[in-house]
Amino acid sequence: MNSVRYTIFAAVAIALMAPVGAAGEEGGDASATVPAQEAPDPAAATEEAQALLQHGRFAEVLALLRPLAQAPEVKAEIVFLIGLAATELSRHPRLSDRDREALLDEAIAAFRFMLINRPELVRVRLELARAFFLKGEDDLSREQFERVLAGDPPAPVIANVRGFLERIRARRRWTLRGGFALAPDTNIGATSEERIIHIYGLPFRRDAAELSTSGVGLSAWLSGGYEYPWGERRRLRAGADVSRRDYPGSRFDQTFVSVHGGPRWLVGANADVNVLASVQRSWTAGDQLYDALGARIEAARRVSRRVTTTARASYHERSYRTQTHLDGPVGDIILGGSWVATSTVRADAVLGWGRERPELERWRHERQWLRLGVSVALPRGFTVGGSAEIRWADYEGNWFPHTTGGEARKDRTRSLRLSLYNRAFTWQGFSPQLSVVHEVRDTNAQLYDYRRTGGELSFVRVF
Repeated sequence: MNSVRYTIFAAVAIALMAPVGAAGEEGGDASATVPAQEAPDPAAATEEAQALLQHGRFAEVLALLRPLAQAPEVKAEIVFLIGLAATELSRHPRLSDRDREALLDEAIAAFRFMLINRPELVRVRLELARAFFLKGEDDLSREQFERVLAGDPPAPVIANVRGFLERIRARRRWTLRGGFALAPDTNIGATSEERIIHIYGLPFRRDAAELSTSGVGLSAWLSGGYEYPWGERRRLRAGADVSRRDYPGSRFDQTFVSVHGGPRWLVGANADVNVLASVQRSWTAGDQLYDALGARIEAARRVSRRVTTTARASYHERSYRTQTHLDGPVGDIILGGSWVATSTVRADAVLGWGRERPELERWRHERQWLRLGVSVALPRGFTVGGSAEIRWADYEGNWFPHTTGGEARKDRTRSLRLSLYNRAFTWQGFSPQLSVVHEVRDTNAQLYDYRRTGGELSFVRVF
């Protein structure tokens, strides 16, 4: 870290995050402040700040180093020491909630700016995870701790991190996630571009209105839940998920709402199991499409420091409002895993199987899918990601006139997704992310093949 230097942008950010009044040291007056000093020599100030840290004089460290954060260039050691001192000072028992949060924001800003340019710094990531933990940002804290474990830290650090992860799991109560995105699409309804179809060998030209439609829509999603402690290793969960995709006009609008509830068991230190009842409703083009009632089982287990596995099985009985021939059961089994290869590289895989048994035989089918993805944190704040997915769907029954001789329909769908965002551009911890998705379905059934290219400009929580 000695050779790393940070520009004025980092200094300004840290200065803006600094609280108006900093608390005194442990055991001292929480309302006392140390007057700011004129900027001293950086090398001498760094040495003095390290000595002050060892003696727990955290407010004096901040008073000594904050003036140096105003310089055109700031040494990495100074940024790091500011973050450490702000984190430790935030733990003072007589601090107000406002001052505590301001100090933690200052610490997070310092560590974050270091990781923007040097995402491989495991010690900095560890301190960022700890600051998030003290602030109560458990999802962000857990992600950073998992990346620390992938950085091959010493054994005492591994034990300490595992203790933090256990405390995060045990204290979880409320969860809330959401976002929105602009979503351009070259083929909103996933419609075939075939102009001519053949019935009994005779060609028929499709109406132009039936062909694909492009446009720019808006998608939004929100999910949340609460866990009520029910014994040392049991919880009662309740939550809901809402998503909405809206395009000009109402033909392609989609809304989905799901409510779930049930018990959760903490199994050992690294696994949990959830059994949830589930109620769903879907709308399309402003009209109710179907209701579904069922249940799902979820399980997750941390296999090693780098690998986490998940499993999910669900079963729902769907009831359509008008398309009653589609009424019937829907089931899915999904196996997943994530591998944090290093503190900057993460890979994910999902393998799935599903089955639908509606009343009309031709719509009964089984499907399988496989998705592989990877994300990499790069210097200069960039994070790039990519995933590829392939899906197979095999239908039953007679598909005449869409297939020759009425043979069963078979689909193969391939998609590729690329994403990019920069961790240096944030607002309230969110960064704009640009994603591009290309999808192709090949099938033996006329009018069911398609190609589409879409995109999303969304906002993601990165720190």
